[in-house]
Amino acid sequence: MRPALALIVAVAANGVIGRDGKLPWDLPADLRHFRALTTGHSIIMGRRTWQSLPRALPDRQNIVVSRQSDFIAAGALVVRSLNDALGAVDRPAPAFCIGGGELYRAALPLARIAYVTEVTGDYSGDAFFPKLDAAHWREASRESHVADETGVIDYAFVTYERRAAAY
Repeated sequence: MRPALALIVAVAANGVIGRDGKLPWDLPADLRHFRALTTGHSIIMGRRTWQSLPRALPDRQNIVVSRQSDFIAAGALVVRSLNDALGAVDRPAPAFCIGGGELYRAALPLARIAYVTEVTGDYSGDAFFPKLDAAHWREASRESHVADETGVIDYAFVTYERRAAAY
């Protein structure tokens, strides 16, 4: 049986999630939010997302999906597919898909919940998050944050839940 899968992402208004292997913004509150949600769980990521990290993220099962048969990731389990990753999960549900763009597209049909930090504004980038179709997803909660004199950008922590399938 496949574990529950959640998506977790910070995304600009134009769908950008990354540029040159990095986040295009500096938003410490989002990093704290990410850590709070994912600690104690399994995190599933693509090879390029793994390579953007300084090390395996602590207190989580790190699983890297790579088609490169000789790829090694110190502190992480390397698997060949999202299905293999889900089969390797050994932490409590949900398992979190943390990117990048290609893995998000593969995980989207399997996910039941999406934790999205919506960053105000458009950014240039080379990695994108697929749009959540309102026919399949509903907003369950929203916590908005407005920029202040420190220069932090406007953002919102939004939880989306998959709508029940009509039978």
